[in-house]
Amino acid sequence: MANSTAVSVDGLRVRRGARVVLRDVSFEVPRGSVTGLLGPSGCGKTTLMRSVVGVQIVEGGTVTVLGEPAGSPRLRDKIGYATQNPSVYADLTVSESLRYFASILRAPAGDVARVIDEVGLGTHADHIVGELSGGQLSRASLAVALLGRPELLVLDEPTVGLDPLLREELWMLFRKLADRGVTLLVSSHVMDEAARCERLLLMREGRILADDTPAALRTATGADDLEQAFLQLVRQQETLA
Repeated sequence: MANSTAVSVDGLRVRRGARVVLRDVSFEVPRGSVTGLLGPSGCGKTTLMRSVVGVQIVEGGTVTVLGEPAGSPRLRDKIGYATQNPSVYADLTVSESLRYFASILRAPAGDVARVIDEVGLGTHADHIVGELSGGQLSRASLAVALLGRPELLVLDEPTVGLDPLLREELWMLFRKLADRGVTLLVSSHVMDEAARCERLLLMREGRILADDTPAALRTATGADDLEQAFLQLVRQQETLA
């Protein structure tokens, strides 16, 4: 794998029971990029992200992350992963939860204050996690993923439940992280977030429909916006099926 590639997936296949969730998926994610993984709920986005992090049992194919097989112990302090479910403890304050995870990750001193500030929870640092709003809870979970300066951030629907202003602030943060050399793989089912990414992986029914820049996808489909581009790609797939 080239040094410029953070994630390389080749022929990935995942089955759950009788259902094939991912069907021979292949793609690469460049280092220092913001790559969007977009598609409707149930298309396989979360399963794909779990495969990249190394916590998903796979049936076939390979996943290489930062030059190592996905799930390698050497990747533990290099990947930050924020799931759709909260990763902080409801009975602790935001600061207490983050101090706990920082101690496990052996994060640098001052990291807790840094990540709280980066996700905009400075005024809620001493609030009990169980009393936070849905949006605040999402930001607290994101703060955990930012501890320790990871090289790769895998973020599953990080902006769900956030108002437009907070979504804008988070995407500004994602851009700043990428400018520092961090690689981000960000999933969403909201097409208006697609234009914020440098590259897009559009998924449907366990397959990658397209892997390109937002501008190239609009040009290739003749669509004015990315939602129409996605629909055009779906229609093309159905025609070929």
